[in-house]
Amino acid sequence: MAVPVAPGRLPFLGHSLAMIRRRHGFTSSLRDHGDVVRVDLGPMTTFFVTTPRLVHQVLVTDGPRFRKGAMFDKFRPYLGTGLVLSDGAFHRRQRRMIQPAFHRDRIARYATTMVRAATALAESWTPGEVRVVEDDMQGLAVTVVGEALFSTGLGQRAIDEVRRSVFVIIKQGMVRALSPSFVERLPLPGNREFDRAVERMRAIVLEVIESRRAEGVTDHGDLLSTLLLAQDESGDGMTDRQTYDEVLTLLTAGIETTALALAWAFHEVSRHPEVERRLVAELDEVLGGRPVTFADVPRLTYTAAVVHEVLRMYPVWILMRRAVEPVDLDGVRLPAGAEVIVSPHALHHDPASFPDPHRFDPDRWLSPSHAVPRGAYIPFAAGVRQCVGNVFAQAEVVITLATVLSRWRLVPVPGKPVRTKFTSAAYPSGLLMTAVPR
Repeated sequence: MAVPVAPGRLPFLGHSLAMIRRRHGFTSSLRDHGDVVRVDLGPMTTFFVTTPRLVHQVLVTDGPRFRKGAMFDKFRPYLGTGLVLSDGAFHRRQRRMIQPAFHRDRIARYATTMVRAATALAESWTPGEVRVVEDDMQGLAVTVVGEALFSTGLGQRAIDEVRRSVFVIIKQGMVRALSPSFVERLPLPGNREFDRAVERMRAIVLEVIESRRAEGVTDHGDLLSTLLLAQDESGDGMTDRQTYDEVLTLLTAGIETTALALAWAFHEVSRHPEVERRLVAELDEVLGGRPVTFADVPRLTYTAAVVHEVLRMYPVWILMRRAVEPVDLDGVRLPAGAEVIVSPHALHHDPASFPDPHRFDPDRWLSPSHAVPRGAYIPFAAGVRQCVGNVFAQAEVVITLATVLSRWRLVPVPGKPVRTKFTSAAYPSGLLMTAVPR
């Protein structure tokens, strides 16, 4: 079957320029051209899958027939073979070793860190103060993931370096992933900034790991302890380099998702007074003025619906997979080695799955009549590659919303509309809000 080609292809660059310039507009438009659409990133041909059914096939049903795609290859020289980038038997080994770090009992322990960090942030505000909310949420996410990873004194230096470097790695890494390979070898300011940030992170994280090894590895109750103590079926543990790769993976994956979700959540709640009223009423009813705990999270059903709607509207932009054997997608025969692109953002804004998709509506998650098709909602991917920290991230967002909104209303500053910047997802920029006591 012939595969339609996306419009706007340029010589040499293919669709790369359109992807970078139009972002969501480009990827959302592809559903109008077919279920599978050819998109050329420079000289590389990719196949963009637009329907939930075929996305489910790629990520779940035929998931073992795919590996991480070319976009992730660009990160591998710098971020190694952590869980997000590894494949095959090695990925299965690493996931089994890491999974205990995200057991429910462990997350309950990390939840105390989430409450403490969110409370400290809320208590640092003063009435009438204007906050740059995206900065606050980025700082909070770094603190939570950093303290969950590193609980010792040297770990604080690592957290400070994460705060300095991780968003540089995320931003410039996505630029590299979408650009032809020669671009990363050019002496551009962004390339130099990226290389320096990676080197700084590598130095401090390896220093923490070596320090833990030297003092004798014991369980400090943090994620790093779990990684250092983990063993596979043969009784072998992780090398220092593999532990570093997993730490950097947890940092980059765990910080961006929650920081974005929190910033956009406060933005959307402030724009919808009825949502805010119902959310605060639930917090008052369930918590009764006391601090939130991990045990409260399942009872905060409307708060969870708000979080689901935020994750629907503001997910990761694109994912890539590479076929390791021939795959048939509704008559489109992909050869081994074919690169496939999936867009969570385009799926989450498809009116066939989510009526009136640009409307913020938490009730869509509470309606018994709203059945989400398989493959239509993938904020944490799906199948064997689903994010191992998805429960951690969702708990962090719910706990932070409950902690902050029990104390404060965040009111948009008049005449200062939020702007949107793009990396691997849509970032709010200039989200200025005034803190008003409840």
